[in-house]
Amino acid sequence: MHVPAYTAGVRPADQTRKMIEYKNILTLPIMAAALLTGGSSIAALPFPAGKEVPTLAPVLEQVLPAVVHIETQATVIVRRNLPSPFREFFDVPQREDRRQQRSGAGSGVIIDAEKGHLITNNHVVDKAENIVVTLHDSRRFEAEVIGKDPDTDIAILKIEADKLHRITFGDSDRLRVGDFVLAIGNPFGLEQSVTSGIVSALGRSGLGIESYEDFIQTDASINPGNSGGALINLKGELVGINTAILGPSGGNIGIGFAIPVNMALDITQQLLEYGSVKRGRLGVAVQSLTPDLAQAFGVRRASGAVITSVEERSAADEAGLKPGDIVLSINNEKVANA
Repeated sequence: MHVPAYTAGVRPADQTRKMIEYKNILTLPIMAAALLTGGSSIAALPFPAGKEVPTLAPVLEQVLPAVVHIETQATVIVRRNLPSPFREFFDVPQREDRRQQRSGAGSGVIIDAEKGHLITNNHVVDKAENIVVTLHDSRRFEAEVIGKDPDTDIAILKIEADKLHRITFGDSDRLRVGDFVLAIGNPFGLEQSVTSGIVSALGRSGLGIESYEDFIQTDASINPGNSGGALINLKGELVGINTAILGPSGGNIGIGFAIPVNMALDITQQLLEYGSVKRGRLGVAVQSLTPDLAQAFGVRRASGAVITSVEERSAADEAGLKPGDIVLSINNEKVANA
C-alpha cells in the first residue's frame, strides 16, 4: 500500500486525513526503523491526538529483568623487572612478583529461572575467585561457575534465588542482515543500558577472538561491560550473547560481535549434561575455494572449501573423502569458505 509523503510542517487537511487512514500499517518494525534512523523522518510520522508514540519500552520491560550485572574479584600475579647495576656483584633478584586483587565486570542472561542458571562469557568470570550477580531489582547473590567452554567463550553460572525472570529464546538461524536488534548489558558499569542497531553481517569468523567463531556482527553499541549480555530482536527474544568489539582504542566504533544463541544453547546443554563440550573430529584440512582455484578445478562457483589433506583412519577417511575434493554444501546448506 502506498503511503503519500509530505513535508514536515506542511500538511494540507485532506492529506492529514489520508495519513490518519493509513495509521494501521505502521507496524512495530516500521516504527522502530523511524526511531532508529532519527533525523526529520520521525517528525514526518503521523501521531493522531490520543494515540501513543511508538516505543520499544514494552519489549524492554519484559526483557530487562532477565539481564544481570556481574562483578568479579580475582588475584593476579604482577611481575616486574628490577633493574640493578650491581646484579653481577650481588645476589639481586631479576624480577619481583606481587599478588594483586583485580576486579572485573560484565553482564549475564538468566536462561533457567527455576534452577538459577545464567549464561555469560567465559572471559568475564575466568580465574575469578568471587562472583557477585546483581539482578534487575537490585538483589545481589554470590554465583558459582558450573560449566565453561573457553573455545567458544561461554560460561554457565548458578545462583540461589527465587522470583527470577527467564529470557525467551529466539532462533539465530533465522536472522537476516538488516534485522533490528537491541544490545542490553552493563557497559562501563552503567547497569541495564540498552543500545539499538541492526544485524550488520552473519557468520563472521577468522577474527582470532575465539577458537570457534560464527559471530553475529552488529552496529548496536557494545562496550566493555557488555560482554555476556543479551542481543535481542524486536520480539524480545534472545538471539545472541554479546562478546567482543573491534575498535582501535577499546571503545565502540560500530563493529560488535555476538555469539549466536543457537550455538550458545548447544554449548550450554553439553556443559550442563556432561560438564564439558564433546566435539566431533572430521579429520580433514581445508582451504577456501578461491576464484583461481575454482578455475583450476573447472568449478563455476567460487564459494566452497577444498580438502587439502585427510587424516588416516579418521571419520573423513572412512567416508571416502580425498584430497582435492571440493565441498559445496553440508546437510543441504551451502558452504561459503573454509
